[in-house]
Amino acid sequence: MSIFKKKPHVKRIPNPDWREEFYRNGRPDEKEVIVIPDTPTPPNSYTRQSMQIETRGMKRGRRTPPSKYIQSSQVPLQPTSSAYKRRRKEAQSNQTHSQYGETAYRSYVSNSSHTSAQYREPISARESHSSAASSRQAIIPNYDEKRWTLHYKILNLLGQGTFGKVVKCLDRSTNRMVAVKIIRAVQKYREASRIEIRVLNALKDQDPNSVNKCIQLRHWFDYRNHICMVFDLYGMSLFDFLKQNDFNPFPLNQIQHIARQLLHSVTYLHNLKLVHTDLKPENILLVNDQCKSVPSKRTPGKVRRVLYETDIRLIDFGSATFDDEYHSSVVSTRHYRAPEVILGLGWSYACDLWSIGCILVELFTGEALFQTHENLEHLAMMEHVLGRIPDRIIRQMCRTNQAKYFRGGRLLNYPNNDTTKQSRKYVDSMRTLEEIIEPEKSISRKHFYDLIRQLLLYDPNERIKARDALRHAFFYVAFDDESRPIH
Repeated sequence: MSIFKKKPHVKRIPNPDWREEFYRNGRPDEKEVIVIPDTPTPPNSYTRQSMQIETRGMKRGRRTPPSKYIQSSQVPLQPTSSAYKRRRKEAQSNQTHSQYGETAYRSYVSNSSHTSAQYREPISARESHSSAASSRQAIIPNYDEKRWTLHYKILNLLGQGTFGKVVKCLDRSTNRMVAVKIIRAVQKYREASRIEIRVLNALKDQDPNSVNKCIQLRHWFDYRNHICMVFDLYGMSLFDFLKQNDFNPFPLNQIQHIARQLLHSVTYLHNLKLVHTDLKPENILLVNDQCKSVPSKRTPGKVRRVLYETDIRLIDFGSATFDDEYHSSVVSTRHYRAPEVILGLGWSYACDLWSIGCILVELFTGEALFQTHENLEHLAMMEHVLGRIPDRIIRQMCRTNQAKYFRGGRLLNYPNNDTTKQSRKYVDSMRTLEEIIEPEKSISRKHFYDLIRQLLLYDPNERIKARDALRHAFFYVAFDDESRPIH
């Protein structure tokens, strides 16, 4: 069974229904396509029943095939021949790989407080990575069709995007469910995946027990020019939970716990000189997405889902950047993009804090705060919700090529002659941050509003830092079993 490109002599399915957004960076040629066939053909040495693909849920994990799966030649070779030496060298490499893959690992979920942690010097993370990662790359060989099939049983498709696909698999050697992220066989995506592996290895070296709530890379390999990364399997993302819950908001006590963990993870990353750059609800997984149904406060007669637990894992480090390395001009998914990125002022750690502010408001309301796909409209929404962009930011921005967004170096050029009636109506209908949170209702809302306001400051130099945010008064509010604050 193969989830990858079919061999050229195998007839392909005509007119596949590719999603437009999957190929927004260009349609692949035939050699790039990743295929999950409905009726895979098993190898001759296995029964059809043993090779069936089931269709159910999905996510992440590790491990390599036991050494018994490594094939050896049946033809005896002379010890002095070059073929003998080559096969002996390959056998030694495979033996080392098998020993590494069989190393036991723990999946540790911390229940301790997230308000403090000890960090190593950032330079040590990168030094430890350089040696550990190079050794891992040296002992991870390519997988062939038989080794993939023997090691993993594909159960379901978890999701797909521009980079490739994520599938849920059964790791046969450990009998555990894992998630395998399969990168398209395109050079630019392969290079990006190598960067992600580098970052994930650095995080694992510094935090092997995942105390800081970042997902851990258990194993990776190269199969038919596809980089495959194996992770532990967790629950659905915060966005998927919101969607399945009809976009009902989270209770404030659960928002508090999620915010504490998220800020703790970002503090850890920033201490390692890493900027995530793509924080959003889709990139935050629930460890356990089991929930209960309670009456809906929004719609009488209906129910909403409330999680039993809110432990999370931060995922997708494909865009993570060391602060002293090259910064691309545009980062972050649109709805969570900081103003300094839009205005071309350069970005650093503070862009992660802006994204967190947007995420927390979305958990509070059930809807994304800035739902737009155009820069000028995005800036207009910010001004409507948060007030005018400070003059010092505008003056700094006008020295760049983004001055087109302002008239006379002072006022936002919105609305203008190109502004549609629908855009103007939508921006005018937006509420201010104070109207959204209503801080006068309770002390917990008052503290939550103050935290969000500091996370969403226009000036990145004034925006609250992750470590300081963990000490905010909002995280010292206690709640009862009904999510009501205890005074």
